[in-house]
Amino acid sequence: MRTSEPRPRALEGLSAEERAAVRRVVAAARFELIPLPSALERAEELPPGAPVTVTASPSRGIEATLELAAELAARGHPATPHLSARLIRDGAHLAELLARCREAGLREAFVVGGDGDRPGGFADGLALLRAVHELGSPFERIGVPGYPEGHPGIPPAALRTALLAKAPLAHWVTTQMCFDPNALAAWIADVRAAGVGLEVHLGVPGVTDLVRLLSISARIGLASSARYLRKNRSLLGRIARGRFGPDGLLEALAATLADPRAGVGALHVFTFNQVAPTIAWRARVLGGARGLRSGGSRRGARAVPGPPASRAPQRDAHLATSWYRSAPLEARHGLRGTRWGWGDGGRG
Repeated sequence: MRTSEPRPRALEGLSAEERAAVRRVVAAARFELIPLPSALERAEELPPGAPVTVTASPSRGIEATLELAAELAARGHPATPHLSARLIRDGAHLAELLARCREAGLREAFVVGGDGDRPGGFADGLALLRAVHELGSPFERIGVPGYPEGHPGIPPAALRTALLAKAPLAHWVTTQMCFDPNALAAWIADVRAAGVGLEVHLGVPGVTDLVRLLSISARIGLASSARYLRKNRSLLGRIARGRFGPDGLLEALAATLADPRAGVGALHVFTFNQVAPTIAWRARVLGGARGLRSGGSRRGARAVPGPPASRAPQRDAHLATSWYRSAPLEARHGLRGTRWGWGDGGRG
């Protein structure tokens, strides 16, 4: 078995068209941040004007999401808050939130059902999306979620029906975090065949700890992605080095990215607030130096080692991880009930 790493050379294993497509979506990447105390400090590691999205969670409330989005917008970042149906009490609360978005100059929103122990004033993401329009949306563009590997609480048929109903009211669909290229390509083909024409933003993990990523994938129901990582021996062999990057995933999807019928417009990068390593990786890809690996089979995604870990405090890393987990760690950090926030309340 080969034990040494091939020297990565920027996108040389792809055609010129595929290289251009990968660089296009990497250049258009949006970076997801979690509204933790260190978020603004981490945001300083972003390039000037980089687009960001801000998650919502029952433990922090929707207000924390809007506060961080507004501050990021004031610093010159196009900011997209996540509006979660389960965190909005009623129509009056929604009207107040929309007014705050308008005042802060937030031009986009990502509308989800969300998770939480208590239901909100809206049954699901579709009901919230309709209410936003009925109240007079302040947004130029709205995104909605897509689930290439399904949802643990919603049947596949219900997910498709909901997406079809949301499509006329939205402008793009962002996929749940996934690192199985086959699942992503199949889902894109399926929604296009169903008549969904929304621009697709691919939800991919940034450069992050591989062990943490495996744990998160198991907890949020990404069975296909978890199997993909566990079967990929080259990835598992790098656990000791501690980093995962989206290189192999993008290489495996290069043909899909280059296909105009797929309509993939950008990446949605889950940073877990570990911003610096992902930004360094992005710069390498766009600069043509040590970007994606070259040569070899593209039947499966293999990550190349990422840049050195950022010097963020260890507590911040644990907090970011716990945002997506249900474990005693959350109680110690005040993050109770922080399950994956993209669900539609189990009701589609």
